[in-house]
Amino acid sequence: MIDLRLLRTDPERVRASQRARGEDPTLVDALLSADEARRAAVSRFDTLRNEQKLLGKQIPKAAGEEKSALLEQGKKLAEEVKAAEAEQHEADTVLKQLQLAISNVVIDGVPEGGEDDFVLRETIGTPRDFAAEGFEPRDHVELGRLLGAIDLERGAKVGGARQYYLTGAGALLEIALLNLAMAQATKYGFIPMITPSLVKPEAMEGTGFLGQAAENVYRLPEDDMYLVGTSEVPLAAYHMDEILDAAKLPLRYAGYSSCYRREAGSYGKDTRGIIRVHQFEKVEMFSYVLPEDAEAEHLRLLEWEKEFLTALELPFHVIDVAAGDLGSSAARKFDCEAWIPTQGKYREVTSTSNCTEFQARRLQIRARGADGVKPLATLNGTLCAMPRVIVAILENHQNADGSVTLPAALRPYFGGREKLEPVTA
Repeated sequence: MIDLRLLRTDPERVRASQRARGEDPTLVDALLSADEARRAAVSRFDTLRNEQKLLGKQIPKAAGEEKSALLEQGKKLAEEVKAAEAEQHEADTVLKQLQLAISNVVIDGVPEGGEDDFVLRETIGTPRDFAAEGFEPRDHVELGRLLGAIDLERGAKVGGARQYYLTGAGALLEIALLNLAMAQATKYGFIPMITPSLVKPEAMEGTGFLGQAAENVYRLPEDDMYLVGTSEVPLAAYHMDEILDAAKLPLRYAGYSSCYRREAGSYGKDTRGIIRVHQFEKVEMFSYVLPEDAEAEHLRLLEWEKEFLTALELPFHVIDVAAGDLGSSAARKFDCEAWIPTQGKYREVTSTSNCTEFQARRLQIRARGADGVKPLATLNGTLCAMPRVIVAILENHQNADGSVTLPAALRPYFGGREKLEPVTA
C-alpha cells in the first residue's frame, strides 16, 4: 500500500513508478483526489460531531422554548452527523480501493521495460560442453524416466495436465534438497516453519496477490479461502495486525510449503516435464526489517540464494528484473537463473524481492522503537523451488550412460552415494 505522505509530497515519483511498470499513472491523480475528499469528509464529520457534543451539554441547562429549540436543532444535527459519517465511510472505501490498485514504488536504479529488459548482474559457473564430452544431453523428462524419478504419465492420469509424481530417486532428491535448504537457512538464523496452504482473503490481498497475480490463484469460493502460490503469503501474514519490537529485528523465517498456481496464460509454454506445474514444494526465506535496512537485507538474501546454487554446482546467472516484470509488491527483484542444457538457455530458479513497506502497510504490521511506532519492511527470497532445481541438477550433472552425479553437498542425504543410477534400460 502506498504511503500517503509520499503521495502528497512527491506524487511525480509515484507517477514515474507507474510509467516504468507500464501501469496507469492517472491512478495517482485519482488517489490524490480521493485523499483530499477523505480529509474533507473527516474534517466535516469532526466539526459536526463537536457541535453535537457542545449542544448536548447545553440542552440539560435549558428550559421551556429554548430547550425545545435546542432539541429540534439537536435532531437536525444528528441527521447531519449521520450523513457526514456515511460520507466519511464512503470516502475511506474509495481511498482504500485506489491505494490497493497502485503497485509499490520502484527503487531508483531498477531497469525500465518488460520481461526481456533485465540487466545482467553476474554469471557464475560455466555450462558444460557436452559435444566435447562426446554425447548429446538428455532432457529431464527422459532422465527422470531412466532413473525412475519422475512419472508424468500417471501424474496426468490422476491429476490432469501439469501434474506429476516424484518417485524413488526423485522423491529422495526433493527430500535431500529440503534438508540442505533448511540446514543452510538455520545456519544463518532463520526460524524454520511449515506454513498453511489455505489462507483467508485478507492474507492474500495483504501480500498483493489479488491484483495482477489473481488469475493464477486458486480460490475455494464455498469457503472463501485461497490456496497459496508461495509461503511468502502466510509468512507475511504471520505478524498481521501486530506491533513488533524494533530491537528484535530482523526477524527471519524459512517456510516450507506446497505451492499452487493455475498457470493461466501459459498454455503451450513448458508443457513438457516439470518446469511449469500446478503444484510444487518450495523453501522460502522471509525477512522483517526496519525500512532503512531493507536494501542491505535484499543483498543478503541474494547471497544466500547464490550460496545454495553454488553448493549444487550449477551454472547460473543473476539478473536485475525490469520494472514491468516485478509484480505489484516488489520495489526491486533479483532472479537467479540456472543453465538448462537441453533448452540452451538460463531459466529462473530463485527470486528475491524487496517489498519495502508495501505489504506491511496492507497487513498492518508495525515496529515500535525509540522513535515511536512505524511500518517495517518485508522481503522474500526463494531458497529452493524443488521441481526447477531438480531439472537443473538432472540435466547439468548427467552422464552418457543416463546416470546423474550427485553434487557433493547432497551426498550426505543419500548415505554417501555419488550417483543416481538408471533403473530401466
